[in-house]
Amino acid sequence: MPNELASRLEPLVAEAVEAAGFELDALDVQQAGRRKLVKVVVDSDDGVELDKVAEISKAVSAMLDRHEHLIAGAYTLEVTSPGLDRPLTKPRHWRRARFRLVRVTPHEGPAFVGRVGAAGEESVRILVDGQIRDLPYADVRKAVVEVEFKQPPSGELKLLEEDDCGKIGEGTGTKEESR
Repeated sequence: MPNELASRLEPLVAEAVEAAGFELDALDVQQAGRRKLVKVVVDSDDGVELDKVAEISKAVSAMLDRHEHLIAGAYTLEVTSPGLDRPLTKPRHWRRARFRLVRVTPHEGPAFVGRVGAAGEESVRILVDGQIRDLPYADVRKAVVEVEFKQPPSGELKLLEEDDCGKIGEGTGTKEESR
Protein backbone atom coordinates (compact mmCIF):
# COMPACT_ATOMS: atom_id res chain seq x y z
CA MET A 1 0.00 0.00 0.00
CA PRO A 2 2.71 2.61 0.82
CA ASN A 3 4.35 2.16 -2.64
CA GLU A 4 0.96 2.57 -4.29
CA LEU A 5 0.36 5.67 -2.18
CA ALA A 6 3.76 7.08 -3.14
CA SER A 7 2.96 6.67 -6.84
CA ARG A 8 -0.36 8.52 -6.37
CA LEU A 9 1.29 11.30 -4.37
CA GLU A 10 4.35 11.69 -6.59
CA PRO A 11 2.89 14.04 -9.24
CA LEU A 12 1.36 16.26 -6.54
CA VAL A 13 4.55 16.39 -4.48
CA ALA A 14 6.65 16.97 -7.61
CA GLU A 15 4.45 19.93 -8.53
CA ALA A 16 4.88 21.52 -5.08
CA VAL A 17 8.65 20.92 -5.13
CA GLU A 18 9.08 22.26 -8.67
CA ALA A 19 7.02 25.36 -7.80
CA ALA A 20 9.69 26.10 -5.17
CA GLY A 21 12.41 25.81 -7.84
CA PHE A 22 13.71 22.32 -7.03
CA GLU A 23 13.49 18.78 -8.39
CA LEU A 24 11.90 15.83 -6.66
CA ASP A 25 14.70 13.29 -6.41
CA ALA A 26 12.79 10.61 -4.48
CA LEU A 27 9.53 10.06 -2.64
CA ASP A 28 9.01 7.25 -0.18
CA VAL A 29 5.97 6.46 1.97
CA GLN A 30 6.30 3.93 4.80
CA GLN A 31 4.04 2.83 7.60
CA ALA A 32 5.50 3.87 10.97
CA GLY A 33 3.19 2.54 13.66
CA ARG A 34 -0.18 4.25 13.28
CA ARG A 35 1.28 7.03 11.20
CA LYS A 36 2.79 7.14 7.75
CA LEU A 37 6.26 8.53 7.13
CA VAL A 38 6.37 10.59 3.94
CA LYS A 39 10.01 11.14 2.98
CA VAL A 40 10.67 13.70 0.24
CA VAL A 41 14.18 14.07 -1.19
CA VAL A 42 14.77 17.27 -3.17
CA ASP A 43 17.76 18.49 -5.16
CA SER A 44 18.94 21.27 -7.44
CA ASP A 45 22.01 22.15 -9.48
CA ASP A 46 22.80 24.85 -6.92
CA GLY A 47 22.36 22.62 -3.88
CA VAL A 48 19.66 22.86 -1.22
CA GLU A 49 19.96 25.32 1.65
CA LEU A 50 18.30 24.71 5.01
CA ASP A 51 15.88 27.66 4.71
CA LYS A 52 14.78 26.34 1.32
CA VAL A 53 14.09 22.92 2.84
CA ALA A 54 11.73 24.61 5.32
CA GLU A 55 10.00 26.44 2.45
CA ILE A 56 9.58 23.21 0.49
CA SER A 57 8.33 21.42 3.61
CA LYS A 58 5.57 24.03 4.06
CA ALA A 59 4.56 23.76 0.39
CA VAL A 60 4.45 19.95 0.44
CA SER A 61 2.59 19.93 3.77
CA ALA A 62 -0.05 22.31 2.37
CA MET A 63 -0.42 20.08 -0.70
CA LEU A 64 -0.81 16.95 1.46
CA ASP A 65 -3.43 18.74 3.58
CA ARG A 66 -5.40 19.63 0.43
CA HIS A 67 -5.30 15.96 -0.63
CA GLU A 68 -5.74 14.36 2.80
CA HIS A 69 -8.19 11.86 1.31
CA LEU A 70 -5.22 10.20 -0.46
CA ILE A 71 -3.09 9.78 2.65
CA ALA A 72 -6.05 8.84 4.88
CA GLY A 73 -4.67 9.35 8.37
CA ALA A 74 -1.85 10.86 10.34
CA TYR A 75 1.55 11.26 8.76
CA THR A 76 5.00 12.62 9.47
CA LEU A 77 6.64 14.62 6.69
CA GLU A 78 10.41 14.56 6.26
CA VAL A 79 11.98 16.78 3.60
CA THR A 80 15.69 16.38 2.96
CA SER A 81 18.39 16.64 0.32
CA PRO A 82 20.33 13.65 -0.98
CA GLY A 83 23.39 12.61 0.97
CA LEU A 84 26.86 11.98 -0.37
CA ASP A 85 26.16 8.27 -0.38
CA ARG A 86 23.43 8.61 -3.01
CA PRO A 87 24.32 6.52 -6.06
CA LEU A 88 24.82 8.42 -9.31
CA THR A 89 22.02 6.92 -11.40
CA LYS A 90 20.79 9.79 -13.60
CA PRO A 91 22.56 12.28 -15.87
CA ARG A 92 21.62 15.13 -13.51
CA HIS A 93 23.37 13.32 -10.62
CA TRP A 94 26.56 13.21 -12.71
CA ARG A 95 26.21 16.91 -13.67
CA ARG A 96 25.92 17.81 -9.99
CA ALA A 97 29.01 15.74 -9.19
CA ARG A 98 31.17 17.68 -11.67
CA PHE A 99 34.82 17.86 -10.57
CA ARG A 100 34.12 15.41 -7.73
CA LEU A 101 35.98 12.17 -7.25
CA VAL A 102 33.78 9.10 -7.84
CA ARG A 103 34.15 5.36 -7.41
CA VAL A 104 32.73 3.52 -10.41
CA THR A 105 31.89 -0.17 -10.53
CA PRO A 106 31.29 -1.10 -14.17
CA HIS A 107 29.19 -4.04 -15.31
CA GLU A 108 32.42 -5.53 -16.70
CA GLY A 109 35.94 -5.05 -15.43
CA PRO A 110 37.39 -3.79 -12.17
CA ALA A 111 36.14 -0.82 -10.18
CA PHE A 112 38.04 2.44 -10.58
CA VAL A 113 38.19 5.97 -9.19
CA GLY A 114 38.04 9.04 -11.40
CA ARG A 115 37.12 12.72 -11.46
CA VAL A 116 33.86 13.75 -13.15
CA GLY A 117 33.93 16.14 -16.10
CA ALA A 118 31.16 17.14 -18.49
CA ALA A 119 28.04 14.97 -18.31
CA GLY A 120 25.69 14.42 -21.23
CA GLU A 121 22.46 12.49 -21.60
CA GLU A 122 24.09 9.16 -22.50
CA SER A 123 27.60 9.38 -21.04
CA VAL A 124 30.00 11.32 -18.85
CA ARG A 125 33.61 12.39 -19.31
CA ILE A 126 35.75 11.12 -16.47
CA LEU A 127 39.46 11.59 -15.74
CA VAL A 128 41.07 8.30 -14.75
CA ASP A 129 44.84 7.99 -14.24
CA GLY A 130 45.55 11.12 -16.32
CA GLN A 131 43.32 10.07 -19.22
CA ILE A 132 39.91 11.48 -20.07
CA ARG A 133 37.42 8.76 -20.97
CA ASP A 134 33.86 8.78 -22.18
CA LEU A 135 31.90 6.54 -19.84
CA PRO A 136 28.45 5.48 -21.09
CA TYR A 137 25.96 5.36 -18.21
CA ALA A 138 24.79 1.98 -19.52
CA ASP A 139 28.24 0.56 -18.63
CA VAL A 140 27.97 1.61 -14.98
CA ARG A 141 26.67 -0.86 -12.43
CA LYS A 142 27.25 1.51 -9.48
CA ALA A 143 28.86 4.91 -8.94
CA VAL A 144 29.15 6.99 -5.77
CA VAL A 145 30.97 10.19 -4.80
CA GLU A 146 34.15 9.65 -2.79
CA VAL A 147 34.67 11.91 0.20
CA GLU A 148 37.74 14.14 -0.22
CA PHE A 149 39.31 16.00 2.68
CA LYS A 150 41.56 18.22 0.59
CA GLN A 151 41.26 20.31 -2.56
CA PRO A 152 41.52 18.36 -5.81
CA PRO A 153 44.76 18.77 -7.76
CA SER A 154 44.48 21.88 -9.95
CA GLY A 155 45.99 19.97 -12.89
CA GLU A 156 43.06 17.54 -12.90
CA LEU A 157 40.51 20.34 -12.82
CA LYS A 158 42.34 22.18 -15.61
CA LEU A 159 42.30 19.08 -17.83
CA LEU A 160 38.56 18.65 -17.31
CA GLU A 161 37.85 22.35 -17.92
CA GLU A 162 39.92 22.36 -21.12
CA ASP A 163 38.07 19.24 -22.28
CA ASP A 164 34.66 20.94 -21.97
CA CYS A 165 34.86 22.24 -25.54
CA GLY A 166 34.73 18.67 -26.91
CA LYS A 167 31.45 16.90 -27.47
CA ILE A 168 30.66 14.04 -25.16
CA GLY A 169 30.51 10.74 -26.99
CA GLU A 170 33.03 11.68 -29.70
CA GLY A 171 36.21 9.73 -30.17
CA THR A 172 37.24 6.25 -29.19
CA GLY A 173 36.61 6.44 -25.49
CA THR A 174 39.92 7.75 -24.20
CA LYS A 175 41.79 11.00 -24.66
CA GLU A 176 45.46 11.22 -23.79
CA GLU A 177 46.59 13.87 -21.36
CA SER A 178 48.28 16.75 -23.18
CA ARG A 179 51.50 18.04 -21.65
